[in-house]
Amino acid sequence: MKAFVFPGQGSQKIGMGADLAAASGNARDVFAEVDDALSLKLSAVMREGPEDLLTLTENAQPAIMANAIATLRVLERDFGMTLADSAGAVAGHSLGEYTALCAVGAFSLADTARLLKLRGSAMQAAVPVGIGAMAALLGADIDKAGALAEAAAQGQVCEVANDNDPTQVVISGHLEAIDRAIELAKDHGIKRGIKLPVSAPFHCSLMQPAADRMAEALGELPPGALAVPLYANVTAARVIDPEEERALLVRQVTGRVRWRESVLAMAEGGADHFVELGGKVLGPMIGRISPGVATTSLVTMDDLEAFAKEHA
Repeated sequence: MKAFVFPGQGSQKIGMGADLAAASGNARDVFAEVDDALSLKLSAVMREGPEDLLTLTENAQPAIMANAIATLRVLERDFGMTLADSAGAVAGHSLGEYTALCAVGAFSLADTARLLKLRGSAMQAAVPVGIGAMAALLGADIDKAGALAEAAAQGQVCEVANDNDPTQVVISGHLEAIDRAIELAKDHGIKRGIKLPVSAPFHCSLMQPAADRMAEALGELPPGALAVPLYANVTAARVIDPEEERALLVRQVTGRVRWRESVLAMAEGGADHFVELGGKVLGPMIGRISPGVATTSLVTMDDLEAFAKEHA
């Protein structure tokens, strides 16, 4: 069984999607629809920059989604290989969960773009710049990371934000607490902590104002039926009920991204081939989580053509 997976923030780069758009009208249509939905020439920012504008959370999130959906549309419409017929499950890393929901028809492309623009701006606004931070813990498993976060908190917020793979966990919270965690990392048997170049402390309790805004938005625009089951970030469990998924999307803003557990759950559910659309970030993580599975990253037209031929 194939699982289609979609990357999260940090996978954006100048030039993303440009080659696909040059080669396929179906890709161009995706970028044009997102531009129209946001009343913003996001495709031009993706193609030409400037980089600081692309990396703004409210732009990076819809841009990453648009690139992944353009990749999927080319696979489906240029090469005739539909997700519904090809995949037994989908999942996305953080904002990638919205991309996955778009891919399985639970949100329209325009609505997904608008929701992610709102999500990005709400997450940015939740905590003033300079108050929060995030750090990647290298050589840390979830138990070591949890113990370190607890020790570093000292009355502030310091929480596990992303359980990415057996060798990398991300923590999030108050700047001072994250700095303490980096200093204490080796004392907890962790190789090192590296502060991440992010503008806000995502996936921790400091994001509650953003969760409240998303609860309101998703109340007005809930997901529809899912054509393929999704594995949710905050539970690492299979979801098919749209109302359950709506609640999980709200929890996801402050909750831990349980990516390692999600991959294990998909593998236990029968997934033996993970296909990443629009990036090359998740494949290496999946390889470390479940070494026995196959992984494929689809980014270029050549990638898509080869994949479609092999799996026709």
